[in-house]
Amino acid sequence: MDEQLTEILGEPVSDPDEETFLLFSQTIPSQSLGFIDSEASVLDISVAGRELTIHQSRGLLHSNRKEGTTGAVVWKVTPLFAEWVASHNFVFQAGYLTADSLALELGAGVAGIVALTLAPKIKRYIATDQDYVLRLLRQNIIENTVTPSTDRRKTQSKQKRSHAPHQQPSSNIETLELDWESHLKYTLRSILGQGQGAPGADHDANCIDLLLACDCIYNEALIEPLNEACVQICQLRRGDSNKKPTLCLIAQQLRSYEVFESWLTSFHRSFHVWRVPDSLLTEPLRENTGFVVHVGLLR
Repeated sequence: MDEQLTEILGEPVSDPDEETFLLFSQTIPSQSLGFIDSEASVLDISVAGRELTIHQSRGLLHSNRKEGTTGAVVWKVTPLFAEWVASHNFVFQAGYLTADSLALELGAGVAGIVALTLAPKIKRYIATDQDYVLRLLRQNIIENTVTPSTDRRKTQSKQKRSHAPHQQPSSNIETLELDWESHLKYTLRSILGQGQGAPGADHDANCIDLLLACDCIYNEALIEPLNEACVQICQLRRGDSNKKPTLCLIAQQLRSYEVFESWLTSFHRSFHVWRVPDSLLTEPLRENTGFVVHVGLLR
């Protein structure tokens, strides 16, 4: 266990049942499923001092796609978590993230808000999700990425947006397909530059400093695949005494007692888990908001 994290965050969670009870004993505001606005095709959102224009896919959200549609719109916790994680928080202060770091996000969805907010603070950011959201994810990242040759003022950005979503944005953000339930190890090799022609091939296999997942825990069937993905990714750095272990940050809205308890029980088996205390969070993520952020460190 990392003594530095215990010093910063307090004692880790020892009993998932008790942690679940404590969280769901809070006053949890009614937020329905947690969409910001599922009927809007475009959202204008202010995050960490930046004005973002995010395209959503209403058609995809209301489709009958059996593999899921939840990544098609923006969830309320996402911009709140993005603003906090990109701030001068304990992750930076304790050296788990630096200007030379790589972060990987699971289940980024179409918006790319966490990527757009955190990427300017680090060296490389990989936003992953299933294939069905990548086109719109890339478009949102391209259109909201500030480059030296692009004026991002609102009046001009609507006229000069790129409409080539197959292109990677000219920034340090990469968008790649990662399905937790299939071909995980092959995809990880590609992500980390171990496959032929893979992007980022100059990076080491154990290069991931921070693993993020924002509001991915809503379906009991996805719990084990998600947690197994977290384990495999964090194991890449195991045994490297020259680097801090990969830190896992999980943010979510409190919806179902049973689903949350199942996730935490499973996650706790493989990770030392801390709940980020209110004193280290911004006000919109604190107790009684219906949101929570946990830290995981591989056992």
